[in-house]
Amino acid sequence: MNAHPLPEPQDRPARLTVGVVGAGRVGPALAASLRLAGHRPVAASGVSDASVRRAAALLPEVPIVPPAEVLARAELVLLTVPDDALPDLVSGLAETGAVRPGQLLVHTSGRYGTSVLDPALRAGALPLALHPVMTFTGTPVDVQRLAGCSFGVTAPEELRMAAEALVIEMGGEPEWIAEEARPLYHAALAIGSNHLVTLVAQAMDLLRAAGVGTPDRMLGPLLGAALDNALRSGDAALTGPVARGDAGTVAAHVAELHRHAPQAVPGYLAMARSTADRALAAGLLKPELAEDLLGVLSDVSDVPDLGGGAGA
Repeated sequence: MNAHPLPEPQDRPARLTVGVVGAGRVGPALAASLRLAGHRPVAASGVSDASVRRAAALLPEVPIVPPAEVLARAELVLLTVPDDALPDLVSGLAETGAVRPGQLLVHTSGRYGTSVLDPALRAGALPLALHPVMTFTGTPVDVQRLAGCSFGVTAPEELRMAAEALVIEMGGEPEWIAEEARPLYHAALAIGSNHLVTLVAQAMDLLRAAGVGTPDRMLGPLLGAALDNALRSGDAALTGPVARGDAGTVAAHVAELHRHAPQAVPGYLAMARSTADRALAAGLLKPELAEDLLGVLSDVSDVPDLGGGAGA
């Protein structure tokens, strides 16, 4: 359930025509959510065949037109392009006169606040940064997943109420992020989400190499419990050989990874060092055990010889 009540009618954005520039995985889903709230998608732009298919699936009967035409038709424009493409897109739209005074221009980048929209602001646009904290598939299920999804919201003070109202209408939970905190905010999400996918995929590869036939079934309950414990208890949820200070076991891990998956060694060492630091600070790792453990993790040159256990 959405914890935020819908804004009073006088605080809600009027029913708007909506355009999408960049019909990737995010834009069509947000536009479809806005349509459920009574807004009217009228145009989208997309280059690839996949973009056109996504727009057709989520926004049927909405025409695919060039970006400038999207801005000409829409009162609320969603700029849902990759982060690195956003500054040039905004500058180009402003320089060609595509931006209209009073037009709501919304980008969904986690990295940027509203300053990236300054060229459009100078042309009279109303800038909003609404970043959905969710992974997207490019399918209709994304619209359902927006229910209860947090959005990182950055906007001028006079537009804050409108920004939060749009998020709530999409089923989301607005979370105010200061302009200068956007890069740190985005880095945190990348660590928690993107790196998690890499870690899980790597763990499944290693389990297959160890002969496990269904690594997803083996990992599912373990990872679900670990995630729940971490969200509830933070560092107090740490378990395993690093948190226990079991240097011999960690050394054996590193040696086996060197033999079978050397590309996984740097990531293992980096995460184990970070885990050891946090476990030590939280009082979980005994100081007398930390020295040997950190020695194993720092002496990378000896990694191939650590498998014997006794020497470690």
